[in-house]
Amino acid sequence: MGVAVSGWQLAHTVASYGQLGVVSGTALDTVVARRLQNGDPGGDMRRALVEFPYPEISQKLLSAWYLPDGRNGKPYRPMHRISLKSNVEHDQLVAAANFVEVWLAKQSGGIVGINFLEKLQTATPAALYGAMLAGVDVVLMGAGIPREIPQLIRDFAAGKTGTLTVDADRPNDVAAPKLSFDPVAAFGKAADLQPPKFLAIITAEVLANYLARSEVTRPDGFVVEHWQAGGHNAPPRKMQPTESGFGPLDEVNLEKMRSVGLPFWLAGGRATPDAVKDAIDHGAAGVQVGSLFALSNESGMRDDLREQMLQAARERKLKVRTDHRASPTGFPFKVVELSGTIGATETFFKRPKLCDLGYLRSNTITDEGKVISKCASEPEKPFLRKGGHEAEIQGRLCLCNGLLATVGLGQERADGYKEAPLLTLGSTASDVENMLQLHPDGWSAKDVLDLLTSKI
Repeated sequence: MGVAVSGWQLAHTVASYGQLGVVSGTALDTVVARRLQNGDPGGDMRRALVEFPYPEISQKLLSAWYLPDGRNGKPYRPMHRISLKSNVEHDQLVAAANFVEVWLAKQSGGIVGINFLEKLQTATPAALYGAMLAGVDVVLMGAGIPREIPQLIRDFAAGKTGTLTVDADRPNDVAAPKLSFDPVAAFGKAADLQPPKFLAIITAEVLANYLARSEVTRPDGFVVEHWQAGGHNAPPRKMQPTESGFGPLDEVNLEKMRSVGLPFWLAGGRATPDAVKDAIDHGAAGVQVGSLFALSNESGMRDDLREQMLQAARERKLKVRTDHRASPTGFPFKVVELSGTIGATETFFKRPKLCDLGYLRSNTITDEGKVISKCASEPEKPFLRKGGHEAEIQGRLCLCNGLLATVGLGQERADGYKEAPLLTLGSTASDVENMLQLHPDGWSAKDVLDLLTSKI
């Protein structure tokens, strides 16, 4: 759910009430490093790092990132960018950050999952290892075809080096690049790890059948995500003349999903008691819900942004658009149109174009074997110089900086510029409006759970 909106506090609460609490695994290296630079109010980052099984690495990370008195208005320190070339020190930070988020959520005593993006392949091996170090129970992954994750989990559980094939535009005679994470090289020794369950996030039964037919790619189950879900969506099978671009072709065939023979959960537009009951009646193991939890008191979203969205919903003015241009990944992305955020036109055009985080960069390998990394949201001149095309630039948002600003970790630059937030929710604003009828002043995660489970 975005970046740290579904953070450890929210996952901890959900897990403590017997459901699967899921933390967002996106950009956790930046999230934890910036929390430490803010002085780690409450001491939670340091509390978790003490439990990291490689204490010498914990101490090194604290020395590098922890500022007891905070930043005092200074910009956050620049991060090493993830790339096809492994960097041991950054891998250590990535693994430790994912450990921290999962470990804190696991103190609930319940079951905890972590959600990764297939589009962030270069971050995945070290991040997955760190989550497994903390005893994560379930790994979820979407925004692509996560065919290699089951084997990556098995390799780490066996104490082996984990390797992942990375997508890249390349000449036909050049093999796809691979990125490896070696626990021994990073930490001196491999840990004894238990393999978590793996749920592939999909949109159609066709992909479920493809992944399930081989032991190598078979997950333990699926999250079937409807296009109404927030964040990234899979592209429509064929663009439709509708407001969203989606249509009947994009509806999953539940009978065929059941025939795959693996458990599945339904997501997107399922945040009512009737929808939960209907999902289970049609053979689903349950549902995945995002928006109501994103607006709960325990979410990582800034309080002022949460209240601004709730007020818009009270006035029936909460608008979420399916934007097929916003994400540099090329996937549709749900954008909340709210004043003062990147989703508002006037704020979007005021933002200077820059790319200093680079999580969503794509890779191209030249005939000479050189790797070029670029992002359609970066400044125009360098993007075009790297081989990008003018048509790829228009309408792109900087998701990395915008989503970090949503949770109060946006960059504050030396010239005084502060990154504006970017908000995402599912497209069914009526769910939020209905929840406000029950809880006009806002709600807790438990309130959401009580509502959703009231008819099962």
